[in-house]
Amino acid sequence: MKKTLRALLFVLGLGLAPLAGAALDAALVGQLAFGTNDEKIAAIRGFVAKGEAAAAPLLAALAEGRLQTAGERVLIVSDASAIDAVTGETVTPLPETRDDVIANNRVRGEIANAVAALRLLAPQRELRLAAVKELETGASAAMLPLVRRALEKETDAEIKAALGLIAATIQVKSDDKGARLEGIRALASADSPGTRALLGSVLLKDKEGRFVEPDEAVRQAAQASLKAVQGRLAWGERAGLLFAGVSLGSILLLAALGLAITYGLMGVINMAHGELIMIGAYATYVVQNLFRAHAPGAFDAYLLAAIPAAFVASALVGMALERSVIRYLYGRPLETLLATWGISLMLIQAVRTLFGAQNVQVENPSWMSGGIDLMANVVLPWNRIMIIGFAVLVVIAIGLLLARTRLGLFVRGVTQNRAMASCVGVPTSRVDTWAFGLGSGVAGLAGCALSQIGNVGPDLGQAYIVDSFMVVVFGGVGQLAGTVVAALGLGFINKLLESWSGAVIAKIAVLVFIVLFIQKRPQGLFALKGRAVEA
Repeated sequence: MKKTLRALLFVLGLGLAPLAGAALDAALVGQLAFGTNDEKIAAIRGFVAKGEAAAAPLLAALAEGRLQTAGERVLIVSDASAIDAVTGETVTPLPETRDDVIANNRVRGEIANAVAALRLLAPQRELRLAAVKELETGASAAMLPLVRRALEKETDAEIKAALGLIAATIQVKSDDKGARLEGIRALASADSPGTRALLGSVLLKDKEGRFVEPDEAVRQAAQASLKAVQGRLAWGERAGLLFAGVSLGSILLLAALGLAITYGLMGVINMAHGELIMIGAYATYVVQNLFRAHAPGAFDAYLLAAIPAAFVASALVGMALERSVIRYLYGRPLETLLATWGISLMLIQAVRTLFGAQNVQVENPSWMSGGIDLMANVVLPWNRIMIIGFAVLVVIAIGLLLARTRLGLFVRGVTQNRAMASCVGVPTSRVDTWAFGLGSGVAGLAGCALSQIGNVGPDLGQAYIVDSFMVVVFGGVGQLAGTVVAALGLGFINKLLESWSGAVIAKIAVLVFIVLFIQKRPQGLFALKGRAVEA
């Protein structure tokens, strides 16, 4: 509290100097120094009502325990000297007999609000905006004259709108019917949950079922304003739900995209896919620590190095897995499933041995911190926005690779007809290895992205393996477009059901939906086209 008040005074230019040129109201100063706590609060509000910016050092001194009295004089003490709070004269040496002026927590809270209110008159926009944010929930009736004065002088549109809502909030609590009506009608343009609660309080009933607000006109105005506010908040909730669905869909897309390549190409049920995601996340963690230790000045750029590192680490592990185990189990899905499940357990234990069983934290770069305040009840985090953009770039890159490169041509040929591709000279065994490495590398990119929205642990991949298979099966095996549509669709459906019934019921409902869907359409949303399929 002390450091905060001193910083405010310094930035505002309200140090002790203003007292030398501006005499304060002696009655209010005396009430602040010699009165009861209630009288102190009344004096603080009196300074605010008058807009006495020169009173800020006096209030800060009281909060910091530097306000003392010597007889009838009130002194702001600093080291070996003091300033008379009324006249602004310097007092030196200090009187031998002095008494401290005590302020309890309630008085200190009132001082903090008062200093925030006085900042409304500061020349710096940042200070005025910060003061408005503080007063949105803590403005008292005594601050209304100062708020109106600041409203008249304010030229910034954002601050002016916020000041108008603060004035309206104060008026709603007024004893005057006209002021209450004016404030309630002004709040109809607000869009914050706090405003909804304030208007709802006007419509409350007591235990006997009678309205707390006796005036029917005030209640009708509150009902109309509340309806308008709820309408805007509802749109904000819909926007937030849509963003959450797209965000979850992008994460599912990254997690399932690599599986769509490997499962679609070779029909391999790779239960270690989640651990490939985990390896990408730990690769990001290692790169972060290397930057922190050896290049702290470039820490914000560590993610640019972590992306290729995560891809390469997971791709190498995936290629080794295909060359050493999976290629000997083609055509035997049950054995492949059991073998990759065992490998997943081995990878989890290896990570626990190297990094420990506890989760590790991967820090966001500064440019991924914070978010966009779309509405009062909707904040779009930058890390989620970046992951959505990253997913789009990965999908475009994979699409171009499959459609425009020689490897992509081979992958598509082997996917549609392995025997025919082999007959025309496609090295199917090598294509399997490269394709499995590509799918594993994309899983590593998913791990890199996931590290930016949560802690990284040995069990990270287990949370996404089932969802990844659901996306691939629902979208259509081997279909990139189907994977994209399925991931976004399942993400949105999941978030929509969560808002109605909770996360557990939503997961069960999505699983039941996919089971029923596959019963009716086994090929998924997008069926694979080709002579082998049509035959």
